[in-house]
Amino acid sequence: MIKERRTAAAVENGTLADEAYLAVRERILRGALALGEPVSSRGLARQLGMSHLPVAQALRRLESEGFLESRPRAGTRVRIPTERDIMERYEVREALETQSARLFAKRATEAQRRRLSRTAQELDRMFGRAARGEVGSEFFFEVHRFHFELHMLIAEGANCEALQELIERNQILTFNWFYDVAARLEELPPGFHQKLAESLVSGDEEQADEAMRAHVRNGRQDRVRRIEQRTQAGSRYGAWRNTVQSD
Repeated sequence: MIKERRTAAAVENGTLADEAYLAVRERILRGALALGEPVSSRGLARQLGMSHLPVAQALRRLESEGFLESRPRAGTRVRIPTERDIMERYEVREALETQSARLFAKRATEAQRRRLSRTAQELDRMFGRAARGEVGSEFFFEVHRFHFELHMLIAEGANCEALQELIERNQILTFNWFYDVAARLEELPPGFHQKLAESLVSGDEEQADEAMRAHVRNGRQDRVRRIEQRTQAGSRYGAWRNTVQSD
């Protein structure tokens, strides 16, 4: 009987921890918890109406995935990526997504090719509206999410589950790191995503590889610069490493 009760409790804690994980990650992705912002497990537990344990478990998971960082006697904060973090993430993403593009060009069905073309057209319209300042922060978040979906469509069409899983993990981190600093979306060339889709739909593997490589590299240095600017502007967190954060 005791064993059964413990098992049920473990299942319940696991479910609550998953719930807390998704709730906190959503706040980070939306910029409600900004880069460098201190995170209190007890404060979040109160806000989410949960006990401390599942929230603490969720924060440990978010830290292991690179969303958060902790220091002894300094507490936890939303991670500010270094230049090296960003460049290495880009290198991994380029390797994964160029292979995904090649396989999409070779293996995707006609239905998947048509869907990619439609999604790319809609994404370009969304970026255009955002760049013209016609919309607010909620729409910016939707643009980022739609962009993520476009890349997952390509991975799905590549028809390689292991590759799809790796790209999804990599994209989540990229999405997290850049949403906050890219709340003002840069203006892209006309038909930016449509041209990428056309290269992949063509069936030419070399063309697909080249197009995806250029797509991933676009604006990379600018994003690094903007991260650095944000870090400097947020210098009020500079004492974080030496400050005891009270829960």
